[in-house]
Amino acid sequence: MTKEQLGSLILASEDSLYHVAKTLLREDADCADAIQEAIVSAFTKLHTLRRDEYAKTWLTRILINECYDILRNQKQLVSIEEQAMPDWEAPKGDYSDLYEALETLPEEMRICVTLFYMEGYSVREIASILEVNENTIKTRLSRAKARLRRELESGNFPDMVSM
Repeated sequence: MTKEQLGSLILASEDSLYHVAKTLLREDADCADAIQEAIVSAFTKLHTLRRDEYAKTWLTRILINECYDILRNQKQLVSIEEQAMPDWEAPKGDYSDLYEALETLPEEMRICVTLFYMEGYSVREIASILEVNENTIKTRLSRAKARLRRELESGNFPDMVSM
């Protein structure tokens, strides 16, 4: 794959990259940082891409790793903030009902739901991206659907129930 082809793939995958980043990170600025770092990393490591047909999966894996790096850095910062300001609470962002409902899921379920339902990846592709067994992905998707159904039926997200 050439750098021009990678650039075209990135432009075509802009929304997809944002959805994946938003699944793991709360703040839009963090999402933008993760995407930017993933793009830089992808161009730098383009020689490691073995097969062009897996370029989007490869790019998504890089993005997920960048998101995890940001989360690790935030955990270190949060512990310092909590010591300095124990009563401080981060303001909740203005998220759509979908992101609020997804936020109730554990991270491993949330990323599976986003990749499968929002981005259209197959179970096999998600297993490859997350480096877990396909049956694990199926189980996470099933449990996530059940949890979301319970949340929606409980009335916590009235706008989504009418969808």
